[in-house]
This record gives sequence, structure tokens and C-alpha cells, in this order.
Amino acid sequence: MSNRTLVEAATVAALLLALLPSRALAHCDTMNGPVVKDAQAALAKGDVTPVLRWVRADKEPEIRLAFQHTLTVRGLGPEAQELADRFFFETLVRIHREGEGAPYTGLKPAGVEIEPAIAASDKALEAGSVDALAAMVTTEAEHGIRERFARAAEAKKHASESIERGREYVAAYVEFMHYAERLHNDATTGVTHAEHEAPHAGGHQH
Repeated sequence: MSNRTLVEAATVAALLLALLPSRALAHCDTMNGPVVKDAQAALAKGDVTPVLRWVRADKEPEIRLAFQHTLTVRGLGPEAQELADRFFFETLVRIHREGEGAPYTGLKPAGVEIEPAIAASDKALEAGSVDALAAMVTTEAEHGIRERFARAAEAKKHASESIERGREYVAAYVEFMHYAERLHNDATTGVTHAEHEAPHAGGHQH
């Protein structure tokens, strides 16, 4: 496989990984993330519709019920509204995370660090262009391949000097090969039915 082909495969893989649900540094569970923003808009309008896209169809009744409870409690005063809103945000995000198969560890405050690929993916959708995201992941993927190749190639030169050096080469060899294999396999695997059915829209890892 040529360097160009390998880098292209790595780019596609990185893009796919960036758009899959993330288990860390996601932003669907932050106060300024897309899920909470939609929830705020829904409460302001008194219409639950904007948030239903974030959950599976079988969870829609639970969200509708939580929404109605929230609207009722909100009318009791400012403090009640704050607590009710928080309850709805927590409920919505928790159910959304469950739908992704990701753990829910509570709402994070606005401004927490977001995984770069997630942030770049959102910006790409907002801008209507994937060019910046593709350039970013291409650079990172190529760097990852070249770095592991250089380490394995250097270790290979000294592999026969001793058993220890031989093991160092094997470790570098395995890391390099598996890294390339993962990227290639992900790049050449089509979008699955489960990905089509994912409840989130516009964000990753969320």
C-alpha cells in the first residue's frame, strides 16, 4: 500500500471515529452542548418537539412526561423553575447517553474541554464544509502512522543485537501494524444500521 493510499485510509477512519459517540470529553452532557441547548429552546417555547430527536422512539413517552412535569413545576416560581429545568436537562441527557450506549456521569458545566474531533465535526456541519476537519485529521493520522513506522524501523535495525532489543522491536512492530490495521479496517467498513439509527444529530461522543 502506498503512503498516499494509507494516509487516505487513515483520514477516512479518523473521520468515522470523530463522528461516532465518544466515551470521554464529549459535549452532549455539557450545559452548553447541543442537547441542553435544544432542551432550553423547547422549554422556552413550551414544545417538546426539538428534543425528541435526541432519544430513541421507545423513550419518547418518558421524555414527554418529564417535559410536562417540568412545565408544571416551572410555574411555581424562579427557584422551582431552576430546579425543574435542571431535572429535565439531566433526564434528557441521561436517556440520550443510554441510547448511545455510553455512561452518564452527570451534567458538566459550560466551558469544559471538548475532544477536538468532536468540536471540529460540529464546526464542519455549521459551516457546511468538511475541509477543515479533513485537513486536521489527515495531518494527525499521517503523523501517527509516520511516528509508529519510524519507531519500528529504528528498532528493527537493532533487533538482532540482543533478546531485549528483539522484544523492543516486536513491541514497536505490533503497535505499528495494529495501528495501521485499525485505521484501514474502520476506513473500509461501511456505515452500519446501528449508526443510521443513532439518536443524536449534529454532534458525536458525544
